[in-house]
Amino acid sequence: MNSPADGARPYTLNAAGIPLSGLLALPAGGEVRSTILAIHGRGMRAAYWNSLIPLATGLGHAVLALDRPGYGDSAAFLTDGQSLAGQAETLHAALKEHTATHPIGAGVLLLGHSDGGKVALHTAATDGAVPLLGLDASGVGYHYDPQALHFPSTLGGGASKLNWGPLNLYPRGTFQASRTLLSPTPARESAETVRWPGQYEELAPRVRIPVRLTFAEHEAWWHLDDSTLTAMTSQLTAAPRVILDHLAAAGHNISLGHAATAYHLRALAFLEDCLRT
Repeated sequence: MNSPADGARPYTLNAAGIPLSGLLALPAGGEVRSTILAIHGRGMRAAYWNSLIPLATGLGHAVLALDRPGYGDSAAFLTDGQSLAGQAETLHAALKEHTATHPIGAGVLLLGHSDGGKVALHTAATDGAVPLLGLDASGVGYHYDPQALHFPSTLGGGASKLNWGPLNLYPRGTFQASRTLLSPTPARESAETVRWPGQYEELAPRVRIPVRLTFAEHEAWWHLDDSTLTAMTSQLTAAPRVILDHLAAAGHNISLGHAATAYHLRALAFLEDCLRT
């Protein structure tokens, strides 16, 4: 599963001196309408997004799925990783480098999962040289559910229930194949986890692009009661529009489950709306 999806190739960017590995997929035989920067979650790798790639490129969008700073090729340079804000700065540098050699179309959609969604929010809230079209994040909330307070290790298997939910939500062989995606979570990233609610409160009012937030039916990391979600969305005061979506028959790792196609098509529909407005 850590091998490239059909139509994607291994790709490395020099992001202000930091090598970021990942995958790049381009539309076949046509112009690039836009570019999706796909940002994986905690303890994963860029190939988490394999099932998105053919859908996106088939609609004319390029997909740039990078191993976040502290993962993949950059792990040897960033032995403790980077803060979430530092990762956002590095991703801005990576986008600038990418646009020097590749067309990005009308701009970039930030597509983030879990901790990658946090980095996407940091990226959206900070200025960069590349136009951003919108932000689509799944599996990232505002306040953690009490059962997630100890933040068990994804790599060590302690977070299995939180990350997956019921096993029948995933195709046969998913769990064995996903072992190739797993990677140690950098120390600096883990240390920031408890500070997320305060970080979100600082970031949310600075996001000035459309936002879509998706939560799986069996999401277990976050408080998902109406009052908490309302408090979350109400802080996105500068976003032109905010969409809150719930996905049935899905667990936290949406893009690895049976519901992946439904989620990816909704994200691509959101991108189409961003391109029209």
